[in-house]
Amino acid sequence: MKEFYKKLRAVWKLVSLLFLTLAAFSYAMFQGGFVSWFLFYSFFPFAVYSLLLLLYPIRSFMASRTVSQEQYTVGQRLIGMITIKRRFPFPLFYLLVEDEMTEKLQGSKKVSEPKKLFFPWFKRRVSFSYVLLELPRGEHQLSAIRIRTGDFFGLIEKEVTFEVENTFLVYPPFVNFRYYPQQRRFEQGSASTVANYLHDSTMAVGIREYQAGDKLSWIDWKATARRDSIMTKEFEQMQSHDVVIILDRVKSDMFESIVTYTASFIRAIMKSGARVGLISIGSDRHIFPLQSDEEHGRNMFYHLAKVDCDSKEPLSTLLEKDVFKTEMKQVTNIIVTSQLTLDFARRLEYLVKLQQSYMLFVIKSVHDKTLNEEKVLIERLKKRHIDVKVISSRDDGRGYKEVREV
Repeated sequence: MKEFYKKLRAVWKLVSLLFLTLAAFSYAMFQGGFVSWFLFYSFFPFAVYSLLLLLYPIRSFMASRTVSQEQYTVGQRLIGMITIKRRFPFPLFYLLVEDEMTEKLQGSKKVSEPKKLFFPWFKRRVSFSYVLLELPRGEHQLSAIRIRTGDFFGLIEKEVTFEVENTFLVYPPFVNFRYYPQQRRFEQGSASTVANYLHDSTMAVGIREYQAGDKLSWIDWKATARRDSIMTKEFEQMQSHDVVIILDRVKSDMFESIVTYTASFIRAIMKSGARVGLISIGSDRHIFPLQSDEEHGRNMFYHLAKVDCDSKEPLSTLLEKDVFKTEMKQVTNIIVTSQLTLDFARRLEYLVKLQQSYMLFVIKSVHDKTLNEEKVLIERLKKRHIDVKVISSRDDGRGYKEVREV
């Protein structure tokens, strides 16, 4: 329907132009004299120009866009450049060029607008650049460049949109803090250590096939000779520094702060040498296993750049599903959320009874105070040996501070 009205408007403007031309000619013919013919000859060149502009194929223009990068972090600036080229130098009175922004990008702070008015006349090439600040997190696509031109009187207007795609990713910002692993526990007792190894090499409990990364001192030579395959000793495991982070994707005003804190936490854990996994369930399901290599980190950060708060079920319901069960009881499960409810607290208490280790980080705005109900639940969870930390986030989500008293 919109296209129909656009075509009808173009036809009406053409009819109006022809009518004005004929009216000026008729006036000159019937009235005669210098003034009437002067008016006709003055208007006639503009009418001819408008008709030629109507026939001029602006769809033959070539539009291109370049962006300064394909990957950004929140806070960085995007520099885009638009270039319009044409082959035939028909004189254009004006040319309005606009890079169409998505709804999310329209909220970005603009140093210079992605729109510019040119008076190109016979120029075959025009270009301009624009700068966007405070890019929102996510995967963004610039897909269209719109140009518009017209005659002197606005009777003839032509507009065309070129499909020019550029995709870029904006990662969440990182906050620098250190991750301090909790106390490690052996089956025969407790001890504090900052060692990176994951086994007590004094107590062998079995053998298995050799895997990349095993030490030579772990090789069981007798078993290797018997089985004609390299076998290594399997040692008693102690509690590792490995962490599984569970991201709460329920709709929340603090979701951007949750994502920022999660990304910063993952980076801090990987820097400490521990393995880290991520569980993120909403409209889609993403489960990243325990690993510590750089590619694994890039995959998690890529997911955190695109993730949205689109979970239709509360986290307390999702915790009941088997997907959250970890094979290693020594792994620390960390939940990052912005809300604490009674059902959620009860579910955590049940999981702790299954000898699973949980920590809870509750992200709050710096302006929000912890409710009395939440204070009661936090004290209740701490009595069940569940470490709960309330984190105060600045409005921009780039600064965090632990609330000592709740």
